[in-house]
Amino acid sequence: MELKKLMEHISIIPDYRQAWKVEHKLSDILLLTICAV
Repeated sequence: MELKKLMEHISIIPDYRQAWKVEHKLSDILLLTICAV
């Protein structure tokens, strides 16, 4: 799967974290997690 396509799929996942506590975008965290596996 292309990275661009993967990011499109990951970006639609809702982020329910408290906005003031967020340092990194959820899509970035998920992409790093997927790449690490």
